[in-house]
Amino acid sequence: MVARQGKEAEEARWEGEAEIDYVFKVVVVGDSAVGKTQLLARFTRDEFALDSKSTIGVEFQTRTLTLHRKRVKAQIWDTAGQERYRAVTSAYYRGALGAMVVYDVTRRATFEHVARWVEELRAHADGSTVVALIGNKADMPAGRREVEADEAARLAEEQGLFFSEASALTGDNVERAFLTLLEEVFAVVSRRALELDEARRMRGDQEQGDGAGEVLSLKGTHLDVGSITETSALKRTSQCACS
Repeated sequence: MVARQGKEAEEARWEGEAEIDYVFKVVVVGDSAVGKTQLLARFTRDEFALDSKSTIGVEFQTRTLTLHRKRVKAQIWDTAGQERYRAVTSAYYRGALGAMVVYDVTRRATFEHVARWVEELRAHADGSTVVALIGNKADMPAGRREVEADEAARLAEEQGLFFSEASALTGDNVERAFLTLLEEVFAVVSRRALELDEARRMRGDQEQGDGAGEVLSLKGTHLDVGSITETSALKRTSQCACS
C-alpha cells in the first residue's frame, strides 16, 4: 500500500508538469457479476465497493501513469456482461489496444464462456489487440473454487492470451495485471514509432526533392497531432518497469 501511495504521489506531481504522451484504450469484458467494475475501481482508484451494482451499457475509467518517463493515460472501458447489452458494447471493441477477459474462479460457467468472449473480441477488435485472461476472486477459500489456475493457464496458452489470477477485494495482482498489459502496449507503440520513422527516412531518401505529400500510416495506430496522442497494440510477454 505504501508503494502504491508513493506511485500515486509521483503521478499526481507529474499530472500538472507534463502533457499526456499516449492514450491507451483497454476493454474489460466477461460475464455479469465476475467483478469487472471492481477490478477497474481497484486499479484506477484503489477502491472496492461491497454494494457495487451491475454495469448498464458501457462506462469507462481512467488512470494516468508514467511509463519510461512518458505520460500515459489508460482509458479502460467497462462493458456490461448481460447478454442484452452485447450488441451495444460490440462497437466499443474497435480501437482497443488491449483487452481483459474476466471470469470468476468460483463460477465455472463464467470460465466456460471465455472462448466466446475471446471470439467476439477478435471479431470486433484490431487483429493485434492483446488479450489477457484474468481469474477474479482468487482470494476465495479453496472449497469454493470451481476453476483451477492450471486449467485456466492451459486455456490461455491455447488461445494465445496472457493469464493471471487476481482479487479485486484484496487488490492482489490487480496492479500487476493492468501494468503488464499497458507496458506491452507501450513497447509496441515505441517499436512502431521507430518503424514509422525509419520508413519515412527511407522514403525520403528515395524521393529526394520530389515533394511528395503521401501519408504513411500504421495499422492499429492512431496519431492525433493536435494533442500529441498515439495509440497502438501488442502481442506477448513483457517486463514491467513502471515508475
